[in-house]
Amino acid sequence: MNDKKNYGFTTTILHNDRLKGIEHGSLHKPVHTSVAFGYADARQLASVFQGKEPGFRYGRQGNPTISALEDKVNKMEQGVGTLCFATGMGAIGAVFQGLLRAGDHVVSSSFLFGNTNSLWQTTMAQGVGVSFVDATDVANVEAAITGQTRVVFVETIANPRTQVADLQRIGELCKARGILYIVDNTMTTPYLFRPKSVGAGLVVNALTKSIGGHGNALGGSLTDTGAYDWTSFPNIYENYKKVAPAQWGLAQIRAKGLRDFGASLGPEAAHHIAVGAETLALRMERTCANAQALAEMLEADERVAAVHYPGLASHPQHGISSELFRKHGSLLSFELKDGIDCFDFLNRLKLAIPASNLGDTRTLVIPVAHTIFYEMGAERRASMGIAESLIRVSVGIEDTDDLLDDFACALEAC
Repeated sequence: MNDKKNYGFTTTILHNDRLKGIEHGSLHKPVHTSVAFGYADARQLASVFQGKEPGFRYGRQGNPTISALEDKVNKMEQGVGTLCFATGMGAIGAVFQGLLRAGDHVVSSSFLFGNTNSLWQTTMAQGVGVSFVDATDVANVEAAITGQTRVVFVETIANPRTQVADLQRIGELCKARGILYIVDNTMTTPYLFRPKSVGAGLVVNALTKSIGGHGNALGGSLTDTGAYDWTSFPNIYENYKKVAPAQWGLAQIRAKGLRDFGASLGPEAAHHIAVGAETLALRMERTCANAQALAEMLEADERVAAVHYPGLASHPQHGISSELFRKHGSLLSFELKDGIDCFDFLNRLKLAIPASNLGDTRTLVIPVAHTIFYEMGAERRASMGIAESLIRVSVGIEDTDDLLDDFACALEAC
């Protein structure tokens, strides 16, 4: 292969390991299980620890298998560097562990994954102010910014109600104000959307979900897109300014958020995710098509009170989603009309599986208010538009007709 050619998304990911050179001609980077790395020259060991030359220090900060996955994700997001973590929450937690200090302020979308919302509550208890806003309108973000605002954090498509943030205009606002813009790209993946295109400085991906895609490995990543000027960020310690300014953020997060915090990805999980990532584009094409068909069917059913999916013309942010994303994603949610018990409905499904993961090859369903958002209470759920009958659907790659028939039969039985 001519490595100077600009290959497509799948071709690039599929051949990335091989083009970088692998032991014994293997087509996949093998699983390196060692946590320690020896050097014949002790001076070289010191040089690696001081960041003067590349190399591996200790398994908690990475190894060759994890490094190969980081390079793949970095190619997907077109970043200047990527770090991998044990989970997506580990990646988000490492950002705030590594970059924020007491007295800082964050503006966050109020439409958040439940665990991210919980993490913000912990962050607030430790002295960082957080303002939750409706990020579907940039005016709400702008109104919440203060002199201490260090970060604006949004998800592309919110889980589970599928609100789409005003991504482009929030990016323009953050650039004008010199604020770090962090976008969680999990629901769209780098195949459907690259947050770099709207000025995001850091991009989060829960690799457990669609990138790994098979529900067999936990992982998360954080990519620096190169869009943010780290020389304007006030919380960088002098010790991490010894590298080029473009690397200041990741250098500090690697030390404070990965080395010290310890949310390290294991090599076996990294290998599973790297192999799964090879078919991301193919799977997303199928799951998005299935989600569109299922959303349209549910919207037309008289027993369904509401359907939330950006691919529907009735969705409030359908225009933004159509403009920014290649497809509208594989996640949807819907509400049943009064008198239909959501548990009875779920128990009648034969193919869709009651489970809490997302981005699997199989269709997964869950009653949101009673499970993943139960802990936050009814008042907070209501503020996020989460009805008691809301069912979240992570659409899989099943044959479309089989999937639609499964939901139709369950509704008919109700």
